[in-house]
Amino acid sequence: MKAPTSLLNSGTGIALATFLSIGSLTTTTTPALADLKLCNKTPNLVGVALGYKDQQGWASEGWWNVEPNVCQTLLEGPLIARYYYIFAIDYKAGGSWGGTAMMCTKEKLFTIRGIKDCEKRNAKRTGFYEVDTGEELDWSISITSAAKSEK
Repeated sequence: MKAPTSLLNSGTGIALATFLSIGSLTTTTTPALADLKLCNKTPNLVGVALGYKDQQGWASEGWWNVEPNVCQTLLEGPLIARYYYIFAIDYKAGGSWGGTAMMCTKEKLFTIRGIKDCEKRNAKRTGFYEVDTGEELDWSISITSAAKSEK
């Protein structure tokens, strides 16, 4: 389920090419339970938002607080989509991990259906980066300090 071109090319966001620098992002399959996990391989607490497309359309959810050097399950059970989208914030050092897939976020806990008219819904347009799970049922995403865009 590939994101529409307009989603990936709209607005501003952190360049995915920068994010995918050597050694900065690793994604691996895990033979454990079928889940989508995010592993925080930084020394700081990280806030994570997730975007995806399901049978009801586009959605974004947040925030998961992932402790340093911990893997946390974002979605339990077999994955239903090939592509998922991540935006993360380093709460202590600042900076973020993001991309060009524009979705809606809020400052506090949120679940938002749809990716258009974020501001009209009291939300912010935020650039997420795309994760291709290759249609696996289980996937782990790792973030590191080297991949972060400093702000």
